[in-house]
Amino acid sequence: MPDPSLTLISHPLCPFVQRAAIVLLEKSVPFERINVDLSAKPDWFLALSPTGKVPLLKVHQADEEDAILFESVVICEYLDETQGGASMYPDDALLRARQRAWIEFATQTLADGWQFLNATDPATADAKRAAFRDRPQKLEAELGSGPYFAGPAFGLVDAVSAPLFRYFAIIDSAVSQANFEGFPRVSAWRAALAGRPSVKGAVVEDYSERFRQHLRRQQALIAN
Repeated sequence: MPDPSLTLISHPLCPFVQRAAIVLLEKSVPFERINVDLSAKPDWFLALSPTGKVPLLKVHQADEEDAILFESVVICEYLDETQGGASMYPDDALLRARQRAWIEFATQTLADGWQFLNATDPATADAKRAAFRDRPQKLEAELGSGPYFAGPAFGLVDAVSAPLFRYFAIIDSAVSQANFEGFPRVSAWRAALAGRPSVKGAVVEDYSERFRQHLRRQQALIAN
């Protein structure tokens, strides 16, 4: 079997890598995955990554130097445009623009959620929880009958949102439930994403324990 033309440069815990992996799996594209130790970044990685972050997508070109893409949404959109299968964006330009805006919202939501999950003192945790709680409220008003963000078809908004919701399936259920209580559409969306094969397959088998270890190392309050 020939080597795949796509290489995803990765870290096992990175939610932004998961976005690209989900799209690759949705598109049934063979790819190689190389994990990088972000605490001791190798020189070859720093030479490829302008930001020093993952993910990177290396695109093999037969008669040219390999191309390197960075930033998760850019990678996801490139894969959607160049690989087979149905588009993960709507055809209508206005709907497509609205979904791109919600992808930006998802990135901001991930930042708020990450800060809450990693908070090490009660005051910070309470402030970050309050900031995060505003996010599901806005999503609840946008979601329809589901099961996915824009209806029956799994799209790019779903792919970029799923990694955040995965975190809340790992932590204490009482803590998680408090953040989504009163938002039935968001809760149903979370469940649909969790059951999607591409979402399940985007992480290593021991991901949950790795994430718990990360929280313990950070001395996060929710690890106790």
